[in-house]
Order: sequence, then structure tokens, then C-alpha cells
Amino acid sequence: MKERATDVSNRRNYIKPGPGQESVWDYPRPPRLEDTDKHIQIVFNGVVIADTRRSKRILETSHPPVYYIPPADVKMEYLTSTSRTTFCEWKGAASYYTITVNNKTIPNSAWYYCQPSSGYESLADYIAFYPAKMDACYVDAEKVEVQEGDFYGGWITKNVVGPFKGGQGTLGW
Repeated sequence: MKERATDVSNRRNYIKPGPGQESVWDYPRPPRLEDTDKHIQIVFNGVVIADTRRSKRILETSHPPVYYIPPADVKMEYLTSTSRTTFCEWKGAASYYTITVNNKTIPNSAWYYCQPSSGYESLADYIAFYPAKMDACYVDAEKVEVQEGDFYGGWITKNVVGPFKGGQGTLGW
């Protein structure tokens, strides 16, 4: 596959992965969906609202992984569907949830695909959370860093290196 000029220029800042690390520049396009048994926890307003070892993650060039959690492992009583929708060229139409815990509410802070596009069907109804809107998100007890920007929901851990899309000046990557 031919690299776009922006991909080549961004590789100037490429961080070589060390042992046990992944570079987001080695992730595929279109994105790969894979199962993971990493321990994922999400805390909002002091309450663990999701806890699983049965998540899926999306790996896409220039993006930190996004973790999707099965609804059975989410405390759904804290989530309310909203009218917001967006469209991903790969996964299809996304719907959103507002999260409310003990009178603290964050609108459109989680999303899911009811009927994902071909190749992503197993992602149906799994829920992704914006780490920036949560108190904390954890991968195997490591608190994740937030992907810059307010659109993407990537989870940055010590095992993932960039540079990452999302910050100022990276929209065209």
C-alpha cells in the first residue's frame, strides 16, 4: 500500500518501540479489531462503572488503542442513550451515552455501534469511553493517559508509543 505524504512526514517524529511496546505507526489502516484479556476498569465520580477482561480494542494507524467493553461488564444503570450520532468510515454509525453517577453527569461520554460495518460485526453494542471524561481508566492497573483533542478516545499506556493523532496540528495525518 502506498503511504500518503503526511504519513511519511509524520514518521520523522516516529518513536521506536522498545521491548513490549507497540508503535501506533505500525497499526493498520483500515483498523484491526482484536479481543484482549487485559484487565480494563473505568471509574467515574468514584464508582467503578466498568470492569472486564473481555474487551475488544481497535488498532488504527496513528491512534492509541480504543477499548470497547461488553455491556454485561458495564453498570448500565449509569448510562442513558442520547440522540447524538457520528459516523466512522470504518465502523459505521455510532450512538452515544450520557453517564450519571451520584448527580454528576457527563453528556455523550461513551459510544457504541449498534450495527457496525462489515468486518466489525463483533463490536456490536460494546461500549467505548472517553478517558478524558472519566476520573480514571485502567489497563492492567495502569492509569491511562488521555489522547489529546476532544474527538478521539484513545488510551495511552507505557506500552504504546507515537506520535499520536489528536493534538493541535495533527488533523491532516
